[in-house]
Amino acid sequence: MKKIIGFYIVLLSLLQTSCNEEYTILNEVDTIYITTDNTTKLIGSTFTFTVKNNYDVDVTSDATFFVNNVEINGNTYQSNSVGNYSVKAVYLGVESEIMTISYFDGTEVNFTKRVLIEDYTGTWCGYCPRVAHAIDLVNNQTDKAVAVAIHRASSNPTSSNYDPFNYDATELENLINIPGYPKSTLNRTIQWNFPEPNNVNQALTLTQGDNPKLGLAMNSTLTGNQLSLDVNVKFSNTFDNLKLVVYVLENGLIYDQYNYTNYYGAIHPLPNYTHNHVLRDCITPILGDNIANSETVPANVYQRSFNIPLPSNIANAQNVEFVAFVVGSDNKVINVRKAAINEQQVFEEL
Repeated sequence: MKKIIGFYIVLLSLLQTSCNEEYTILNEVDTIYITTDNTTKLIGSTFTFTVKNNYDVDVTSDATFFVNNVEINGNTYQSNSVGNYSVKAVYLGVESEIMTISYFDGTEVNFTKRVLIEDYTGTWCGYCPRVAHAIDLVNNQTDKAVAVAIHRASSNPTSSNYDPFNYDATELENLINIPGYPKSTLNRTIQWNFPEPNNVNQALTLTQGDNPKLGLAMNSTLTGNQLSLDVNVKFSNTFDNLKLVVYVLENGLIYDQYNYTNYYGAIHPLPNYTHNHVLRDCITPILGDNIANSETVPANVYQRSFNIPLPSNIANAQNVEFVAFVVGSDNKVINVRKAAINEQQVFEEL
């Protein structure tokens, strides 16, 4: 009798185990959620959708997806047309909320607008502090001006026009064809009207108005004596015949400055004057390096990478800054930006 009872107990246990293994009570799904990595993308890019239920279980592989109420294959979607699209998912008869995705073509983007001031100067030039003072006035009113001091005349210490920071910009001066010193140009081709301190608005105006359809961003590192610089240009319009110019500047250079003006206390010479934004090297041709027309299209990013020794005339590597700008076929600057050493920039999109 005990054996019979034991047999039934074992049989009942096996039946219970078998039932537990074969039958699982499923939790009810009453909500599903659809997500994607980014709801706005460039035309031609692919959206990938993911669906989870209200228990945070990924059910993407068993869900059906609809774009503008049309069923699609799988969980990815691609379009070459600008616009907004409605996306939903269905799983076990449950519909997700509508999610809107957008395709753009890159033309909607604007960039911060800056003005380039090229100041042709010299430590021996007694009237040149006038332009330096005008640049100070501009910088007091905006952070969108990029100044470059191009020191000129002679590198011969015995010359009366000796300048220890002289940089041979003859090719550029021949282009602008403005005789004498001082002289200054805005966006390379526009002469800053004399007297410059009374015409500050001429420079300020060039930072306003329609935003340019290209922007710049630079990333640089200095390892020992080796300089690495990436210059990136992003476009939101189609351009032709552009050129890139890249300067290496140095701040904090000390040298007496002749001064025949009433600025800076009318002191002559200005002892131990601090010269900033001094052009030390141009790592492209000074009139610019061609950018292929195939690169200058909306949403494209053009990159030039430079790996060069630090210019030998740099006195202090920590005082280095870079200026990069793009000129059109008329040699006029479209946009410009400066960067400090070891700075990592992003595009100034508006």
